Amino acid sequence: HRVSGLMKLLAVCLCKKGAPGAARSTTTHAPTHTPTHATNASTVVILCASLDLSSFGFFQKGSVRESIIFLSRLLAERTEQGSRSSVRQEDFFCHVLAKFNGLTGVVVADAEYPSRAAYCVLSKAIEEFETKFPAWKSANKDFSFTNPSLDHQIAEYQDPAKADKLLRIQKDLEETKLVLHKTIDEVLERGEKLDTLIDKSSDLSGQSKMFYKTAKKTNSCCVLM
Repeated sequence: HRVSGLMKLLAVCLCKKGAPGAARSTTTHAPTHTPTHATNASTVVILCASLDLSSFGFFQKGSVRESIIFLSRLLAERTEQGSRSSVRQEDFFCHVLAKFNGLTGVVVADAEYPSRAAYCVLSKAIEEFETKFPAWKSANKDFSFTNPSLDHQIAEYQDPAKADKLLRIQKDLEETKLVLHKTIDEVLERGEKLDTLIDKSSDLSGQSKMFYKTAKKTNSCCVLM
């Protein structure tokens, strides 16, 4: 089970949309290396990510890490460019900010973490990434970039009050359309089921898929899927 405590910012993930046939890397460079598996048909490339899983138990961390990558890719793919959305999934919220140029950020946080702060974190992370890595549009493989500034941001903005001070960024956010989803089921297309997407996903190992099914059967709390 997850260790209880204060509100938590779990992950910041930056993605590139619109990359048909994008290649999947053999490793993920989010803080602990996690093997990926077969390629899939997703048009989203995970450019870089930073995760803070200190609130989870040792045996949960691997599955939670893979779940975050899976959800980030899925939500980036389903979020319209030039918009932002917040999706509740179990005890967590996934906040997505998609720019018109295809660069998309995903924050995964506790339900208690303010959405306004999450969007400010995303906007700052995207702005800094674009400045530091102008060649991001040519990336066609997961985790093509090592971005230590994401680690700094996820540590600094555990306190949402610090993110709220980014008033200039807040003005930029007002230009994007906000779409709120109560659950991830509302993001899926008609007839789609999360269970089916999980079974087909190459972001998730067999162990993580089994972890999800077991947690679902036992109605376990504090899981991401």
